[in-house]
Amino acid sequence: MMKLMAMDMSTGLTEALSAGLTEAECWAAIVHRDPSTEGSFLYAVQTTGVYCRPTCASRQPKRENVRFFVSCDEAEAAGFRPCKRCRPRSASPQQQQAETIAAICQQIEAAETPPSLEAMAQRAGLSVYHFHRVFKAVVGVTPKQYASAHRAQRLRQHLQEHPTVTQAMYDAGFETSSNFYDQSATLLGMSPSQYQQGAKGVAIHYTVQPCWLGWVLVAATAKGICAIALGDTPEALSAHLETTFPNAQLCEGDRAFAGWVEQVLHLIETPQQAIDLPLDIQGTAFQQQVWQALQAIALGTTISYSDLAKRIGKPKAVRAVANACANNQIAVVIPCHRVVGSDGNLRGYRWGRDRKQALLTREKASRSQEF
Repeated sequence: MMKLMAMDMSTGLTEALSAGLTEAECWAAIVHRDPSTEGSFLYAVQTTGVYCRPTCASRQPKRENVRFFVSCDEAEAAGFRPCKRCRPRSASPQQQQAETIAAICQQIEAAETPPSLEAMAQRAGLSVYHFHRVFKAVVGVTPKQYASAHRAQRLRQHLQEHPTVTQAMYDAGFETSSNFYDQSATLLGMSPSQYQQGAKGVAIHYTVQPCWLGWVLVAATAKGICAIALGDTPEALSAHLETTFPNAQLCEGDRAFAGWVEQVLHLIETPQQAIDLPLDIQGTAFQQQVWQALQAIALGTTISYSDLAKRIGKPKAVRAVANACANNQIAVVIPCHRVVGSDGNLRGYRWGRDRKQALLTREKASRSQEF
């Protein structure tokens, strides 16, 4: 819910939004009954004494009679009563839709095999085409992509629990071996048997170096950088890598790897926008899209999770965007630290909120020196 900042009514101004949505944008949302602004604000009409949702189908009021509020309680404290038509105190159609989609996501996660698109659409009370669009708008990925991502998670778990790859494959919901092996390299970053054996036979070059943020671990496969992690001690960083891939061939890097490490250390020490590093990152199609968008955020600037969701064309997938940021394994190069809350405050950061603030401060200073 976006925060409203009250202003003196004697000046003739109404309440103004302080988190990026201007009064003009609020008014435009009312005129066009924009469903994407549901939950962002409410408006009240002084001549009727009624407050409504932005999407209310009632007759459009005159602009000079409209005031904006952040919540029902604030509108009612100002003397307005809820509209009987759009019922602002009840769950909006969008909220009801999101709750339905959340329940279907839980169904996908609990099922041995993913339910059919037709069955999910029927449960949502929508046509197959409309359900597919709504699901993607709310979750950020298609039902098929969501089911595949969940199967990948289950696959990792079952590969560690079962003695055979075949049993793990079926328990994870893959119906055919051809489909399984077509997807496994992308989902795991290596063959299923290698993952099951703790990356046995996979060479991972890594080093832990001191930096102004503490310590940094850089790890890479033959394809490129697979991890950049920040920490307080080299022992903790090394232990995490060894736990993740207990049977990998962890070894010193070659000349090419040394060049990559040098670039990473330089980037951390002296922030810059452009860096030429090959990356070996595995994730869902949606995660890859978010990670690519993160690399396009300008040095010394920040963006909110909601604005990042809009940037990739999925304005309702804010939670999924936040999860993709949280699953980023490559610090600084994929700059998830540049994403903040809609109020401008810092949110979580897997390598510590203090490091997030320190990175932003240094990047802002570096950017100011360029101009």
